[in-house]
Amino acid sequence: MDHNLHRPRTLILPPAPYAAALFAGWWIDRNLQSLSWDWGTVTQSLGWLGVITGLALLAWTAITLWRHRTTVNPYKAASSLCTTGPFRYSRNPIYLGDWLIFIGISMLLSTWWPLFFAPLIWAMLRYGVIRHEEAHLEARFGESYRDYQTRVRRWL
Repeated sequence: MDHNLHRPRTLILPPAPYAAALFAGWWIDRNLQSLSWDWGTVTQSLGWLGVITGLALLAWTAITLWRHRTTVNPYKAASSLCTTGPFRYSRNPIYLGDWLIFIGISMLLSTWWPLFFAPLIWAMLRYGVIRHEEAHLEARFGESYRDYQTRVRRWL
């Protein structure tokens, strides 16, 4: 089978919306209107917890994909269907890790502004990335992927 067959047609580099929202939120907070959630060490501790947990989830996911000898790159075709590791709990553990990091960094920046972009980020990922990835996986793995979809939720 051609590994490029039904390659996902992802239009968005997944970390980009998070980075853009963090930058825009930081800029708005510093230059236009401060919207702080600084609760002192609580905010900083929770922020670091989010970042560290998100990074750990990303690492666990990357290791799982590596063990299955498939790609983490949404622009490349998957060579195998991963259903172990973090994929037992979520079909999108990388994006969950990204969300944890995003929220954690927002807390570390002590601003709510990046979170106002969350619905836009969600829509961009859901329809600009995940939709294409799911279509690719269904075309590639058929019934195995459909069974997996019924067992494991998209997010949590």
